[in-house]
Amino acid sequence: MIPIKLENYKPLRDIVFEHLRTAIIAGALKPGERLMELQLAEDMGVSRTPVREAIRKLELEGLVSMVARRGAYVSDLSIRDIAETFEVRAALESLAAGLAAERIVPEELEKLERVLVEIGACELGDDIERMVLLDEEFHALLLFAATRNSKLSQIISNLREQITRFRRSSLSTPGRIKAVFHEHKSIVEAISDRNSALAQALAKEHIENAEHSLMDWVKERKP
Repeated sequence: MIPIKLENYKPLRDIVFEHLRTAIIAGALKPGERLMELQLAEDMGVSRTPVREAIRKLELEGLVSMVARRGAYVSDLSIRDIAETFEVRAALESLAAGLAAERIVPEELEKLERVLVEIGACELGDDIERMVLLDEEFHALLLFAATRNSKLSQIISNLREQITRFRRSSLSTPGRIKAVFHEHKSIVEAISDRNSALAQALAKEHIENAEHSLMDWVKERKP
């Protein structure tokens, strides 16, 4: 954790909450890690009160778990949460890929292909941090631009934080970055060919593969 930057228009408790929330979603605070109020307060340069308030709020969001007589911990990734999130995501993103194949314009297709080239470079270097950002950009291009469907974008935005948290862990699985490159490449080719049915099927398979990868990651860490 690093010292926070104060913003006059926000209460301190909200700034601390957002700081901790971002750290959990980004993986800086890992599943199962204990949250020590005093240490976090010192790291961020604040008192313990806003940290305590932030932890309680994070508990309500399911990102933190309170253990009696032991304190607060970053919530583990539950098998049920993963299954439910990916079930919805597979349906939404396959729909998005199908719509993109019908509605994408040349400029957007070129952007997808450029992102694909960068993903290929990550695959060679196994750069997870860069890959997380590129994977987010790839899916955002499909969902927020190429579909021309703002309602679809809004619905999947509600899952954004969970997806971001899951994405990092899934991509940490050996060989997953290379597999993602080839899966993305196939999706882009189907979209470029205006093959809506194939784009849907490939996108669904891609999300299911990501789920299996994440499940493997979680199971390896279970006692």
